[in-house]
Amino acid sequence: MRAPTALTLAHNGVRLEPLAPHHADGLRAAAADGELWKLRITSVPEPDHVDQYIFKAAEMRASRLAFAVVDAASSAVIGSTSYHDIVTELERVEIGYTWYAQSWQRTHVNTSCKLMLLTHAFETLGCALVGFRTDNFNFASQAAITRLGAKLDGVLRHHALRRDNTVRDTHMYSIARGEWPEIKAHLEYKLKRD
Repeated sequence: MRAPTALTLAHNGVRLEPLAPHHADGLRAAAADGELWKLRITSVPEPDHVDQYIFKAAEMRASRLAFAVVDAASSAVIGSTSYHDIVTELERVEIGYTWYAQSWQRTHVNTSCKLMLLTHAFETLGCALVGFRTDNFNFASQAAITRLGAKLDGVLRHHALRRDNTVRDTHMYSIARGEWPEIKAHLEYKLKRD
């Protein structure tokens, strides 16, 4: 597997750009759309912590490649997503740190982003497995991951701190290389239908 490097991906009116300081104002606006930082089960930064969020993502570059999610028509930043927990020796990467402005949730955006990232992971990087993880109380995320076709691998109990310092269980999901062709066909079908 090749390690992911900074790149821009585009599909279906959505662009993924390497997260950079010039995205800060757009990220602040996206987070404010629904006051998403108030959700205890997400990684959405508070507006006054966006610069730190971008800096931390850059600092983690060896294990995380962060993207700004951009609406291609307006060039508005509408969220963020990342490759993370990159383990080239195991041909494994995870997709996460994903969030979108409230007005873009339950649209074509998530399916488009996941199709781009999964296609790149399996067909360019050569991943054997792509993982996802989410909070045990983030039912919307669990449903979205399941709709992608990912399988629940298990639950890591008492696994990580939330922003309010409570401890969460983490639901772990994955898609294996052999499952990818059917899942890709399904995601493309969903986007055409929607």
